[in-house]
Amino acid sequence: MPRSIRVSCVNGVLPMNRPLVSLRRPQSEEEDSNRSDNPHFVAVLAARLSRRGLLGSAAAALFTGLSLSACGSDDEATTPSTPATPTPDTGKLSKLNFSAVSKGLADTVVVPAGYTASVIYALGDPLNSATTAFKNDGTDDSFENRAGDHHDGMEWFGLNAAGSASTTANDRAVLGINHEATTDESPTRLSSFFLHANGGTPTLPRPAFEVDKELAIHGVSFVEVKKTGSTWAYVQNSTFNRRFTTLTDVDLTGPAAGNALLITRYSTDGSKTRGTLNNCGTGKTPWGTFLTGEENWAGYFTRPTGDNAARGNDKSVTALNRYGRTEGTASRHGWESAGSDDQYARWINARTGTSTDGSDDYRNELNGMGWIVEMDAYAPSSRAKKRTGLGRFAHESAAFSLPVVGQALAVYMGDDSRGEYIYKFVSNASWSAADAEPADRLATGAKYLDSGTLYVAKFNSDGTGTWLPLTLAAIPSSYTAYSFADQGDICINARLAADAVGATRMDRPEWCATHPTTGEVYFTLTNNSNRRAAPTGSQYAPDSANPRAYTDVKNAGTTQSGNVNGHIVRIKDGAGNAAATTFTWDVYLFGAEAGASSQWVNLSGLTSDNDFSSPDGLVFSKSTGLCWFQTDDGAYTDVTNCMMLAGIPGQVGDGARKTLAYSATLSVDTYVGAAPTEDTLKRFLVGPVGCEITGLVESPDGKSMFINIQHPGETTAMTAVAAGDPNAASYTSQWPANAGYGAGKRPRSATIVITKNDGGRIGT
Repeated sequence: MPRSIRVSCVNGVLPMNRPLVSLRRPQSEEEDSNRSDNPHFVAVLAARLSRRGLLGSAAAALFTGLSLSACGSDDEATTPSTPATPTPDTGKLSKLNFSAVSKGLADTVVVPAGYTASVIYALGDPLNSATTAFKNDGTDDSFENRAGDHHDGMEWFGLNAAGSASTTANDRAVLGINHEATTDESPTRLSSFFLHANGGTPTLPRPAFEVDKELAIHGVSFVEVKKTGSTWAYVQNSTFNRRFTTLTDVDLTGPAAGNALLITRYSTDGSKTRGTLNNCGTGKTPWGTFLTGEENWAGYFTRPTGDNAARGNDKSVTALNRYGRTEGTASRHGWESAGSDDQYARWINARTGTSTDGSDDYRNELNGMGWIVEMDAYAPSSRAKKRTGLGRFAHESAAFSLPVVGQALAVYMGDDSRGEYIYKFVSNASWSAADAEPADRLATGAKYLDSGTLYVAKFNSDGTGTWLPLTLAAIPSSYTAYSFADQGDICINARLAADAVGATRMDRPEWCATHPTTGEVYFTLTNNSNRRAAPTGSQYAPDSANPRAYTDVKNAGTTQSGNVNGHIVRIKDGAGNAAATTFTWDVYLFGAEAGASSQWVNLSGLTSDNDFSSPDGLVFSKSTGLCWFQTDDGAYTDVTNCMMLAGIPGQVGDGARKTLAYSATLSVDTYVGAAPTEDTLKRFLVGPVGCEITGLVESPDGKSMFINIQHPGETTAMTAVAAGDPNAASYTSQWPANAGYGAGKRPRSATIVITKNDGGRIGT
């Protein structure tokens, strides 16, 4: 039954009933620490830069929808339909040639008719034959040699028949896969209950054997996959198979390497740290390495009451508060309670020692997390590098500018917390074509990622913007909240530097991706429960780049307020130059349900075939040019599970200005991209119950697509698991077991592969 929407004005102002506590991720993860007085740009301008269109008309779709359950064998739950005559597999697409998948609540993966989805790599799958088969009953161990949990961002690293790096191989590759987190029950949020036999221990202290599992299921997998005939599978015992966890040694490089703020008992010279944590979005460098972003890492640390005084209330207190670790804050999992061993003590982010520099405790340990980490999938013995020049915050993905010989490279990034910022890093080095296939990939990474300038975005209300440099010289003398010692300090505390220069607070910047021909960069802004139709100047007031504040009503009468459904912003750097310090921008799409008000909410004119909420993952296909984006939603989940859509976008400036008049004294101009048609935006996939759809890579020919299904069954109560597996019927999801993959009934995050039954490119 369609969900109703009420959006009405009271005394000229849209009603805001209550904060939206959580849109999928718990509020404690999406820390809300930006208390800067940076302005929002809400001035109403009379004119805008001239705008022009790009896309013409398109034809009707070819297929009707059909539900396909993903499974790990050749036996599909539904017999595939006879495919239509394939569209020629050449060039970019001008229309989407599949029928839109309907919204739905089934516990399965649903793809269009003519497509097949199969599971190939799920939580617990062993990477070598020395590790036992996964029982999926909570008794498994050795997770350092198994697939981790919460599959997220993902990248493709092709292999030729000889097992060497290849940019053209389509049937063999190493997949780099992030493992973001664990499935936990709010509000206790301690044990990862599907991982443990009886749901785990939800109170403190946590047993060491439980914590050890949880430490190991975070991080990154490198796993080889191979196509035999028409069937894909992961390759157990591949020499490329490898796990990075929270305990793996990682080098710190760039401006902050060796900084006093990175000295710990584990690294007394500040040159390294242990592990990578809460890995979310990814990126692939032009020289062929894997980038992983550390997102909601702060919540894993505890900071006990009394630490402010122990630190002498120095400037580190300001920094810790800004990153969500106020004094007296508890940790997400209680890992620090598992014992006195160093691997547990490091999660106590406090001054407990007597040294002046932190070399006898973990007062600075938090500063070792929150980076973009570079890894070489082709070199299994190589060490990971945290590239500190790219700044420290709640990283999602990292998208590169289109490489141009003789010009600098830019890396675009978002900080996924409410009211945080969009950044880019511009390399000092100019791109050389010889670096596309270097002998030493990580050395090439140092060349382009360790030296350069970090910028933060300021969006203006006339559709223009400025990249503000984050350097010592750029910090205004009037800014007194924090005193930066050097460029390393700025990189470690990038949020404070962005506060200082006056960046624009955004609605939770998630993934970003670069259009493969125009070079424009797209950012998903997933939602923001803090937005309010408040007076201009309020830190929660809508602005041009984040213009919506409204109330959504679910079927059961629950209200949600703020920018409930999110939107996708796109920017074009000045003169198409990655090093430009100015840009233009507009909103590609506003998330909304089809029946919502076109005046206040459904500004993009979405229909039942393409409406969506809370965009998150975002990837452009290099084969077809399609923009694929995925949802991580809690607002529309009374109607549909999370989903993935395909779009053929135009370009910045192809739409029109739209004025949202909230009241006589509050009016906001925004810039809405050209409205999509039935041929330029469609829903391609709906996932199982309680999941997030995330991560996407394709084979170079565009004929095999890999995506991740994260935390199916997340809404299951821990009590259902604690009662024992015979009560599996009370799990809200049993995917992928119900699709024939693997042992047990407990739901598992997993990577699936999608192929077209006629062997053609995805989307054609």
